[in-house]
Amino acid sequence: MFDQVFAQFSVIGSVFSSSWFLFLPPMFWFLFKTIWMDYANGMWNSKQNWVVLEIIPPRDIEKSPYPMESLFYGIAGEIKTPNSLEKYCDGYFDPSTSFELVGDQGRVHFYVRTQRNFQHLIESHLYAQYPGVEIVEVSDYVYDVPRLIPNKDWDLWGTDFELVDAEPVPIRTYKYFEESVTGKMIDPLAGLIEVMGRLGPGQKIWFQLVTQPKMEGWKKEAKAYIDQLVGRTKKSPGLMDQLKADLKDVFGNIGAGFSAPVEFAKKQDAPDQPIEFKLTPGEKQTLKAIEENIGKNVFSVKMRFLYLGRRETFDKSFVSAFIGGLKQFADQNLNSFKPNDISKTYPSYLFGTARLRQRQRKILNRYRSRSGEGVKCVFSTEEMATLYHMPDMTVVAPSLQYTLAKQGSPPVNLPIE
Repeated sequence: MFDQVFAQFSVIGSVFSSSWFLFLPPMFWFLFKTIWMDYANGMWNSKQNWVVLEIIPPRDIEKSPYPMESLFYGIAGEIKTPNSLEKYCDGYFDPSTSFELVGDQGRVHFYVRTQRNFQHLIESHLYAQYPGVEIVEVSDYVYDVPRLIPNKDWDLWGTDFELVDAEPVPIRTYKYFEESVTGKMIDPLAGLIEVMGRLGPGQKIWFQLVTQPKMEGWKKEAKAYIDQLVGRTKKSPGLMDQLKADLKDVFGNIGAGFSAPVEFAKKQDAPDQPIEFKLTPGEKQTLKAIEENIGKNVFSVKMRFLYLGRRETFDKSFVSAFIGGLKQFADQNLNSFKPNDISKTYPSYLFGTARLRQRQRKILNRYRSRSGEGVKCVFSTEEMATLYHMPDMTVVAPSLQYTLAKQGSPPVNLPIE
């Protein structure tokens, strides 16, 4: 027995010694490229000058999320096509901008974390659409809590979110929140802000959308999904499918085979019908939403949620309340969110406590660094404006910070020294 095993290993060794040059160099090249690009991207990212801006909405704002789309269209212009030297030597990659909604002990804040050279772009779009808005550069709030959580005083629960359906299918956007009778829009963020406004002392909710413009292949993917939905692309039968069909044909005609030779029936396709007769009402709604979305700019988005609190006040009911608030963006015929199982901080069976602590600290570090690692979503400008916009101040909770007075520019004839 041992002689046979030894002989097999000898054969494997001889094959390896005579053909190693075929597979080892590509393997080492792939490993080297992965390690180098991770290092180069990290070095490039560490050299960037980041700024955190707090957006304080005006008190009398009554606009829909539509004006916020102009900001996201502007950010889509951040895309740059780097040359090979910039990409592989300098480690350049498309910059990310993080849009964050934060609840801190009952107070709600809007933040944007971006590169300093994009600060004027963001401010100009916001001032243009919301004249009374106030934008303040602030210190990064993520360092207001201990560096390592969980610890003896603090605990946290966190998760990344992923899409339930295919990427081309959009979520329920602000257009679906309009009342059919009055035409007035119900603010999509009102429920989430209400949950944040109920936080007590020592409790925080952090919600972030780390965005990168995405252009390559988006329209092609969406059109391919549409073709699949309407049945333009037909799947050719495989070998096993054809064999099953032939066997079914044989056994189905076995009685007639005693008096006549067996003939394999040719499969006849059903006559083509207009698309409107093929699709259900739900499929028509899905198709319409995809086609309306396909012409917009899109982003690759890391969607992340954290609930942090001191142990004496830690209350997981806020987790279910916030995730329940996100359910309003779902629809049976459109897309929806769900927590990602790999990132979700829940106890496991094997080494449960240690693995849970590792997941908690990992997601906190990724939130702090605004990391885009892990599963991502694809959102259009309309979807982004639905998830992050200046809320209607007539319906949101009073816990939201707002400007106390409208700011205006000085008179043009003001005398100066």
